[in-house]
Amino acid sequence: MEKALNDTAPDLNRASDPDPIADDEIGLSPDFVRKVVDRIDAGDAPSVRAAAVDLHPSDVAELIELLRPDERRTLVAILGPDLDIAALSELDEGLRDEVMDYIGPGRVAEALADLDTDDAVYLLEDMEESAQQALLSRMPDEDRAQIERSLEYEEDSAGRLMQRDIVVVPPHWNVGQAIDHLREADDLPETFFEIFVVDEMYHAIGTVPLSRVMRTKRPVPIQSIMDVEQTLIPADMDQEEVAHQFEKYNLVSAAVVDEDDRLVGMVTVDDVVEVIQEEAGEDLRRLAGVGDEALTDTVIKTARSRFPWLFANLFTAAIAAVVISAFGVSIEKMVTLAILMPVVAALAGNAGTQTMTVTVRAMATRDLVDFNVGRVISREVLVAFINGFIFAVLMGLGVGVIFGDWELSGVIAVSMVITLGFAGLSGILIPLALDRAGADPAISSSVFLIALTDAVSFLAFLGLATWLLL
Repeated sequence: MEKALNDTAPDLNRASDPDPIADDEIGLSPDFVRKVVDRIDAGDAPSVRAAAVDLHPSDVAELIELLRPDERRTLVAILGPDLDIAALSELDEGLRDEVMDYIGPGRVAEALADLDTDDAVYLLEDMEESAQQALLSRMPDEDRAQIERSLEYEEDSAGRLMQRDIVVVPPHWNVGQAIDHLREADDLPETFFEIFVVDEMYHAIGTVPLSRVMRTKRPVPIQSIMDVEQTLIPADMDQEEVAHQFEKYNLVSAAVVDEDDRLVGMVTVDDVVEVIQEEAGEDLRRLAGVGDEALTDTVIKTARSRFPWLFANLFTAAIAAVVISAFGVSIEKMVTLAILMPVVAALAGNAGTQTMTVTVRAMATRDLVDFNVGRVISREVLVAFINGFIFAVLMGLGVGVIFGDWELSGVIAVSMVITLGFAGLSGILIPLALDRAGADPAISSSVFLIALTDAVSFLAFLGLATWLLL
């Protein structure tokens, strides 16, 4: 693998372009990326190395994502041992595995030992068991044991999210002893915001912010300045709930405890920000039926992930078609009905989708709970009917003026009130019902909503027209 990678790298001794690649903007500018691609294509390895070697790991990951597969392979080869493995933790799963194949297992195992536990676990958790063990077997025993313990927790739990390198002190130490420990210990995390105080059984009994430690005299006991009240995160808590706790209590870091309330790690705000972004993106993609796909996925993988959603929509469209077919004679007698049907269905669908999106998001952020669900339902239904009456007037006047048929105008006006009111009610009740049934409302709500709003809008409009006009 390493030989094959080296064979694809440009000649590193080739003279570079005297015009260096520079990027003065925050992040990666399009012009910077374009220059990197041009230099890669030109085989100007020194310029590419000079431009990319000092980038932040997140910027390296972004650059890798923007490149074509052959350009990614070349960039990895050019950077060689200077590629910061931390960049891999910022990549989507499929792309991450691709780059790890370029690097080779020996280099990956060596670098994993230098990463925080949470980042190392992220790189390993989706691998097959055999691939995991192959990498873990190359790591030092202590590092391997920590990662294996983290992998024992459920995916998307606090145990997977936490890092195990933490700063702990006993309550009988004074501030001076704690500061000396921070200066002398070799196994401390690279970044931390507070010190955890533990008893002899390793139970978390308090925390001390670093700022307070630095402002306190050395002889002062840690026990006298620690915060006893703290938010303890169970290791089996879902990461979405962890993010909610951080948002609710304005946390920067929090202790993670096992089933015996012993301290096993900590979660920091940088990891929680990634969880919030991941969960928000996941909900948005699921509402649109695109699963967990990424822009770097292959065409076949993307098509495969979208097919089930489209296949489900085929059945919802069939339901609407059945309703329309029942009024085939009415449509033949009054062609205008066929012209106006899509308008009624489109407005109903959009109104329902608006309510559904707000509902699913409110459920995810815990703003919609049993205590206020009745009030929120009433609010959404009232909003739907107000919009229904407004559009009834607009559509009624429009149809009357354009088609000169004021009876049809009245029919479509009544239909708008019925369908938009029903759409608003469905948009909130469907996600709530799916959640109570144990299904993910972000995945399933749209399918049921489209089927119901289409069927009811066609039934209301065509049914009223048949009854009153024909």
